[in-house]
Amino acid sequence: MATVLTPAEALDWVFARPRTAKLATVTADGAPHVAPIWVARDGDRLVFNTGADTLKGRALARDPRVSLAFDDEAPPFAFVIVTGTAAISEDLAEVRHWAGVIGGRYMGEDRASEYGERNGVPGELLVTVTPTKVRGVLDIAD
Repeated sequence: MATVLTPAEALDWVFARPRTAKLATVTADGAPHVAPIWVARDGDRLVFNTGADTLKGRALARDPRVSLAFDDEAPPFAFVIVTGTAAISEDLAEVRHWAGVIGGRYMGEDRASEYGERNGVPGELLVTVTPTKVRGVLDIAD
């Protein structure tokens, strides 16, 4: 039987291991845009990096509404959907710090500083998502 998670349980599930998110933003013409991203957690907020000139970066500067989907594609299947509002920072120290945290999370702590240097450069943004709704369900196929 499927298990519905509380928002806190859902975020704990997301960050129990490195899962990629599928980020949905709104383009200038109102169309949805979805892209895979790496994400870290800052308390109840989610953080990621993107380039200011990417479709994601431009969309977020124009409209801060986002949704992020995380899922487990193996039976019995699970998902978490986070809906929220994004805030953008160009503070290079923050961008570099979180780029290292995110890179270390997905590629190993031994590579964290490498990713901080690579992705913590001018033109990159730190995006912080404050969730307004979190829904998670485990064991969908049971």
